Amino acid sequence: MQKLGLNEIRERYLSFFESKGHLRLPSFPLVPQNDPSILLINAGMTPLKPYFTGKEVPPRKRITTCQKCIRTPDIERVGKTARHGTFFEMLGNFSFGDYFKREATAWAWEFVTQDLKLPVDRLWVSIYKEDDEAFEIWTKEVGVAPDRIVRMGKEDNFWEHGTGPCGPCSEIYFDRGEEAGCGDPNCAVGCDCDRFVEFWNLVFTQFDKDEQGNYNRLPNPNIDTGMGLERLAAIMQGVNSLFEVDTVKNIMEHVSKVAGVKYKEDPKKDISLRVITDHIRSTTFMVSDGILPSNEGRGYVLRRLLRRAARHGKLLGIEKPFLYEVAETVINESKEAYPELEEKREYIKKVIKVEEERFDETIDQGLNILNQYIAELKEANQKILSGDKAFRLYDTYGFPIDLTREILAEQGMGIDEEGFNHEMNEQRERARAARQEADSAAWGNDVFSKMDRNISTQFTGYFQFASISRVLAIIKGNTEVDKASKGEQVTILLDQTPFYGESGGQVGDTGVLESNNVKIRVLDCKKQGEGRFLHICEIESGEVSKNDEVKAVIDLERRKAISRNHTATHLLQKALRNVLGDHVAQSGSQVAPDRLRFDFSHYSAMTKEEIDKVEREVNRVVLDSLPIEAKEMPIEEAKKMGATALFGEKYGSIVRLVKMGDYSLELCGGSHLTSTSQVGAFKIISEGGVAAGVRRIEAVTGLEALDYFANKEKALEEVAVILKSSSSDIVKKAEALVNELKTSQKEVENLRNKLVRSSADDILSKAVHVKGIKVVTARMDELDMDGLRNMGDTLRNKLGSGVVALATGNEGKVNFVVMATKDVVAKGIHAGNIIKEVAKTAGGGGGGRPDMAQAGGKDVSKIDEALNKVIGLIEQQIK
Repeated sequence: MQKLGLNEIRERYLSFFESKGHLRLPSFPLVPQNDPSILLINAGMTPLKPYFTGKEVPPRKRITTCQKCIRTPDIERVGKTARHGTFFEMLGNFSFGDYFKREATAWAWEFVTQDLKLPVDRLWVSIYKEDDEAFEIWTKEVGVAPDRIVRMGKEDNFWEHGTGPCGPCSEIYFDRGEEAGCGDPNCAVGCDCDRFVEFWNLVFTQFDKDEQGNYNRLPNPNIDTGMGLERLAAIMQGVNSLFEVDTVKNIMEHVSKVAGVKYKEDPKKDISLRVITDHIRSTTFMVSDGILPSNEGRGYVLRRLLRRAARHGKLLGIEKPFLYEVAETVINESKEAYPELEEKREYIKKVIKVEEERFDETIDQGLNILNQYIAELKEANQKILSGDKAFRLYDTYGFPIDLTREILAEQGMGIDEEGFNHEMNEQRERARAARQEADSAAWGNDVFSKMDRNISTQFTGYFQFASISRVLAIIKGNTEVDKASKGEQVTILLDQTPFYGESGGQVGDTGVLESNNVKIRVLDCKKQGEGRFLHICEIESGEVSKNDEVKAVIDLERRKAISRNHTATHLLQKALRNVLGDHVAQSGSQVAPDRLRFDFSHYSAMTKEEIDKVEREVNRVVLDSLPIEAKEMPIEEAKKMGATALFGEKYGSIVRLVKMGDYSLELCGGSHLTSTSQVGAFKIISEGGVAAGVRRIEAVTGLEALDYFANKEKALEEVAVILKSSSSDIVKKAEALVNELKTSQKEVENLRNKLVRSSADDILSKAVHVKGIKVVTARMDELDMDGLRNMGDTLRNKLGSGVVALATGNEGKVNFVVMATKDVVAKGIHAGNIIKEVAKTAGGGGGGRPDMAQAGGKDVSKIDEALNKVIGLIEQQIK
């Protein structure tokens, strides 16, 4: 059996199916496109779902891909076994109503036995127990021995997910030999041991399951196959796990070098090596696809993987950020198949490094909370941390549960594991229920899915702003109707339209549909993947019927404003890349008539100088009056020309290229101007962050920019009147007033400090002794929170030894500060526990360290009552 590298196997597979008439598509991003049912792509067929359901037309009826995938249900088991991983690549060949079982099985067998040369006597096939057709094809046409075929039940060999397309499947297994088995004489295909490895699943999608549970035969059945690349590579390379496959092994060797440890020398360290190796593969690919660490959704998955890997780095003794360095090896191993890794190399490393540095801060925050929990356990004479608190540390603060166990064990304590697992299971159930509900919705039927697939719209609106069109369909609610009349809100499909359908960040056109019999106001226009344009309408007069002819006219002035802003987004993206660097990539946009919004990847706020530089560059290109050309061409030709594409966007074989002089070249289906000078003027009105590593610019162009300048000028004149100054002298006048205010504030601060010093001695003279500890309490409504803390520090220093408790109440808001000197803390005083009870009396809450704590409250009338509790609380702590 030949030994092949993972990268060579991938290429062989894709080339093999290209030779069988399949279109090779690059891997789709890990972020699902227009599919709310899942967080991350988890199978090769997932991004192709619209082709299987008929919602979109595939670029070819035969497709082959190698899809990067992430699965996280077993994340806690990753590292503990040599089998589990979160990232993998899925090879697949797909037929959309073209070939079926005969070709799928024949080609699968040809590839594994003739191309890969896997020994036939070590291959097994499983089929669905009722699929006699598959048995006949495998045995009589493909030539597999009948005794090498195993029939299995629905759970193993029938693919379905709720309603919709489904069908039986057939799997190919590799026998790794008796030495890899469990020793049971009945060990066979289907056993849970490591002997029989399933590596290729052929799904025969031949049924459509309806709401009543009936399996209706599809007129054009599909083929969906999936083969784990790493699993196949392990077979071809004769190794026992994915971590020993060549490309993965090279990543682990990099980790081993940084940590100064070797694999298979220490089982505990091996767990950490596997965790880091798997997780850095996942995170590198996730970041390259535009995912950024956050506290929700797929960003939370990324953060969790990164922090788990960083934690295991610390267990191996690595104290500095290192994952971003290991990402280099991940990129080098896979960059030929996934060129986006190389394109975003520096960006990927930056994102990972920043998150590693943030994790160090999280560790500190988690330790503070855990230490507080430990103090509470000691005070209550308990040794078990509740499951909900352990889960809160893990889930809310990202504090690894194994670290919580380790630190508690050092204190002779433990965790309520049952309670923790209960909380974990509750969270999993909530997530699973949400996924199932969303998945069912994603495969659901609506009026459009039942519509004739031949009903589509020709868009004529790039250069024509009116057309004579025929009404193909009228939708009211979720029902297709034959006619509609005045006052009704409907969705209308036309055979051709000048209305741009909302897509690519550009809003839809508005306008009218009219004839002698009817006038219809078009409120919006949306585009469906099937090439249908949905005109969202309100009928103002008359009646419209299916097959009527209407004149479709867009609001031209509004379209011009939209086009100005869309052209400006192209200029903006290019200017941002020139000023900030090539890591800048579009993360989202909205192009409306009144403004544009552009989201882009960048890890820090732009400086005033950078914003000015970008704005000036865009306006310079506007003044250069560059010609704007848009033309359709094959996608490969566009890429050779250096066109910028939106990563993750689905492009057909023919694309529309928008060229602005020699400055900007982008793939875009939006509406544009004919010259950059038509933008008029470009003004950035805001720049800010919307997520970790994503910035947002809002800008205006044309008449909106002129209005913006006019409003600024008006505001300047109004300020000048208020300051009794001319517009030209307003800055000098403002500076003079600010200096005057600073002088006044210094005088006020000096007077306040004198007051504090004089009142400090008065407060100290009223100190009381509680079991040998001096205690000072005071209410100081004239101070804000900062002043209260400063007074607390002053009193504690002058006191030398004891406890200070202060409160202030202003405008219905209460603040408390409790401070204790180190010697009384050693006697059992805990400022955080004192303030928790004090604040509760005033309707608030808070906490803090044993030596210093602060809190808030809501009831000013309860301040004195709250302070009076301090003496009793101190007496309890001394006991």
